[in-house]
Amino acid sequence: MRQLFYYMSWYFKARFLNKKKPLQTVLAISDQCNMTCKHCSVYNHNPIIKTYAQVQEELLYAYNGGSRIVDFQGGEPTIWKDGEYNLNSLIRLAKKMGFYSVTATTNGLEPFPDLESDTLWVSLDGLGAYHDDIRGKGAFDKLVENVATCNHKNLSANMVVNNRNYPSVAETIQFVRESPYIRTIAINFHTPYPKTGDLFLDWEKREEVIDLVLRMKQEGYPILNSKSGLNFMRRNDFEKICWISGFILPDGSKYDECPGRLIDLCERCGYSMAGEMRSVFDFKLDTILAGVNMR
Repeated sequence: MRQLFYYMSWYFKARFLNKKKPLQTVLAISDQCNMTCKHCSVYNHNPIIKTYAQVQEELLYAYNGGSRIVDFQGGEPTIWKDGEYNLNSLIRLAKKMGFYSVTATTNGLEPFPDLESDTLWVSLDGLGAYHDDIRGKGAFDKLVENVATCNHKNLSANMVVNNRNYPSVAETIQFVRESPYIRTIAINFHTPYPKTGDLFLDWEKREEVIDLVLRMKQEGYPILNSKSGLNFMRRNDFEKICWISGFILPDGSKYDECPGRLIDLCERCGYSMAGEMRSVFDFKLDTILAGVNMR
């Protein structure tokens, strides 16, 4: 009830009093990674690895700013360490601080057993050769192996669709439905950060993919995206309200909205969360129910 009251209070203040405070924070704890993916705009040959104390300070900043959901990202967050501290240490810290929902995102290359996050995301960019084409030879087999041994009860897949892997969307969704380990899948589209523009999926193909995803969702496939959110993403011509999520980058930079706005990426945005946030703000019930189901 406490969480529900907070969310309702946040929505009322944001919707009717124009108080724009992030409800969620995406917190990058490092830009250290064990992959060099084709779509990546984060990888650093001299990685920044935050200390436990730095992350604690950033969590407190986010909490005091109104966030009650935090998503630990990287780089690859599961390989983060600071002495005796690991990712579970940060998850426990966030929960103790009062965050209602703590999530983590992994590329699945290394084992990630017994993570204590409320929700766990694994990046799945197509089946077999499609995933390996983006992330490196053997990456798909490693992901399948590690998913099977992770022991997480709320594991979901995240697929970023680009102009190399879009033919694999249907079979990837089918794979998720047949997996005993993955609950659901979220479909996103490649956002062309600098030096990755060649992966951008053209608008006509994006619409074809969205139509496919909507048909499969109607047929009962475990797709997290809401119908309302997907329809917003067709031509991406809706008013963005991406201040619902705050971002803290590996170098400690803090943003009260998606940093993609600073480099004029909004018109080519592929983050389906943008459509979902717009739908939540417009009180689309299918989107709200999708969010409840995920959390």
